[in-house]
Amino acid sequence: MTVSLSSSLPSVPQELSRILGDAEGLSVWPRSARPEPHGDVSVAGVSLTEAADRFGTPLYLLDEQEVRERCRAYRTAFPDADILYAAKAFLCRAMAHWIQEEGLGLDVCSAGELALAVTTGFPPEKIVLHGNAKSPEDLSTALRLGVGRIVVDSTSEITRLAALTPPGTRQPVMVRVTPGIAAGGHTKIRTGTDDQKFGLSLTDGSAQHAVTRILDQPHLELVGLHCHIGSQVTTLKPYVAAVRRMVGLMARIRDQHGITLPQLNIGGGHAIAYRPGEESLNVGVLAGRVRAELEDGCARTGLPVPRLTLEPGRAIVGPAGVAVYRVLAVKRTAGRTFVAVDGGMSDNPRPALYGVRYAPRLIGRPSSTPPRLATVVGRHCEAGDILADEVALPGDVRPGDLLAVPAAGAYHLSMASGYNLVGRPPVVAVSNGIARVLVRRESLDDMSRRDIGL
Repeated sequence: MTVSLSSSLPSVPQELSRILGDAEGLSVWPRSARPEPHGDVSVAGVSLTEAADRFGTPLYLLDEQEVRERCRAYRTAFPDADILYAAKAFLCRAMAHWIQEEGLGLDVCSAGELALAVTTGFPPEKIVLHGNAKSPEDLSTALRLGVGRIVVDSTSEITRLAALTPPGTRQPVMVRVTPGIAAGGHTKIRTGTDDQKFGLSLTDGSAQHAVTRILDQPHLELVGLHCHIGSQVTTLKPYVAAVRRMVGLMARIRDQHGITLPQLNIGGGHAIAYRPGEESLNVGVLAGRVRAELEDGCARTGLPVPRLTLEPGRAIVGPAGVAVYRVLAVKRTAGRTFVAVDGGMSDNPRPALYGVRYAPRLIGRPSSTPPRLATVVGRHCEAGDILADEVALPGDVRPGDLLAVPAAGAYHLSMASGYNLVGRPPVVAVSNGIARVLVRRESLDDMSRRDIGL
């Protein structure tokens, strides 16, 4: 059953049962999370209260071991596939280093992401470049650094890439196919349908036309097909359908052009739970269903089974992260209670963009006050700057309190902005009781340096 992002508001008992149904309300936290005395919570042996005091707030904490274990889970579930971490979810030098050590490749969408990865020593041949509107700089950087594959997203890109490829070389490419499948937690993150900006349609023949165009380019080598059907996908059926349609296209390409494509990339988008009780996608079950459909489809069409590639991002880093905020104000109106914190849509725009709901938790002190529904809001000049709408918090929440938000590892810092010139938070890795800064807090001086004067 697909998780509903309904706009209906839960009652206090419903919200409490959701939070407390797993004994401590930590089911969507990193697996190392533990309740501590005085209302505190530790992650990987590091007190969140102490981390907030040491590094300030807002603050992102990232459990290194959780990231590594999730990488290993994918390698175990798909032992014969290439697993590429989707850098758009979150990327820094340390993250690229962890991913490399765990044997994964990397999926990047810009020259910036690519350059950051390569400067860590990440093998460029294990990197794939994506993007629906790659700039000439993106393409030339990918060619210069020697990325393993470039995913072609439009016919105009074929001509541009062919012109940039150095004489005497051949760049491996894949065609991003839009398979006509609607999947994902919100309309804005459904990328497998025909009526959006990504890919080349299977329905109208654009994908087949792109294949023909690439095969006519001597400097491009078509090595496979790619699709990505959406994000926060909770069910297996869309992936099975995508594999079926992609195998059918591979068979038609063989029949029309006499070539057998050796690779198939089915993207990522695997859902995680943001609140207790929500569903996540079971990677082990996904692996079995995808493998069965791929083998059956290839047997029916007489194709050899292609090398499979997946691109998980959120499912690897999302559950490993926790955001910590400090309460600045509490305002009670006739109908609602607003709890304002020192962050907001500049460090997490997802609730404003997609209506995503989180499960913030008071940390750092105990409270025996009965809970009340409250709306956690940010500090920015937008009525839509809401981090968590109508969630159960202790009725005595007050300025100076700390709130922790789990499942904050993906699409927080990577989508953060400089709105109101509020600096972006730091990222602190926690492991075995040790906390260390991976990305420092953005200062006013950092932002001022870009303003070169009158």
